[in-house]
Amino acid sequence: MKISDIVTLLDGTVVTDGGDLELELHSACGSDMMSDVLAYVKNQAVLLTGLVNPQVIRTAEMMDMLCIVFVRGKKPTPEMIELANESGIVVITTEHRMYEACGRLYVNGLRAE
Repeated sequence: MKISDIVTLLDGTVVTDGGDLELELHSACGSDMMSDVLAYVKNQAVLLTGLVNPQVIRTAEMMDMLCIVFVRGKKPTPEMIELANESGIVVITTEHRMYEACGRLYVNGLRAE
């Protein structure tokens, strides 16, 4: 699934400047606990979360994630957007709750590996 497809499926808004929206992604995870992301997530290209702090960007960067989706209308700070831009991570916001956002991606073919 392309990042542009994720934006469409989640009625999302891209808030970063950089990143390739045509990148093909094959897996995702949803979590508000970055310790779980670090401990259990392998080869996940998209992180869905409602946690809004710079640690989310740092965690995604450490795990080589290409995209972060902030759910429930959460908005990253300008500093977080700058960090994501520097790392080439696409950041999307959506009004959907985590459960629905993950479900929409799952039924359209994006799975956890």
